[in-house]
Amino acid sequence: MNKNRLLFVLFLIALAALARLLPHPANFAPIAAMALFGGACLPDRRLAYAVPLLAMFLTDLILGLHATMAFVYLGFVITVAIGGLLRRRLKAVNIAFAAVSASVIFFILSNFGVWLLSGLYSHDITGLLACYTAAIPFLQNSLAGALFYSAVLFGGLALADRCLLHSHTA
Repeated sequence: MNKNRLLFVLFLIALAALARLLPHPANFAPIAAMALFGGACLPDRRLAYAVPLLAMFLTDLILGLHATMAFVYLGFVITVAIGGLLRRRLKAVNIAFAAVSASVIFFILSNFGVWLLSGLYSHDITGLLACYTAAIPFLQNSLAGALFYSAVLFGGLALADRCLLHSHTA
């Protein structure tokens, strides 16, 4: 990966992280897309995990820390790994499938954490099902956000690559 492309990928991740700080509908955020993008587009696996995790943590310091962070970050790490599987398969359908998969995994993990730690639900199957049921509206927004921001990040990089390719061949 050339230096300019690497800097552009880092720039897009930074923009996605900053987008978390802007007003947005609940869970319509760039979190999953940022992790997928980092996993798929950063050349070194250590960077692929470190950069999106650092971006997430720095924005969490501003947005607030919470009891279920371990579950959220586990989902985020799994999403980076899913992004790594995309590395050589960057097609729109694969990216969309990865975004949906990551959102569902994140939904399962983060809401399990809410059920386990929040005290809002009984610690039995009824409470777990009630927790997941109450979270369905958030899943819809997570899916929409993951798909939208994945299109922006991966599409932005593809457009930049195309423009750079054409500027070198002209």
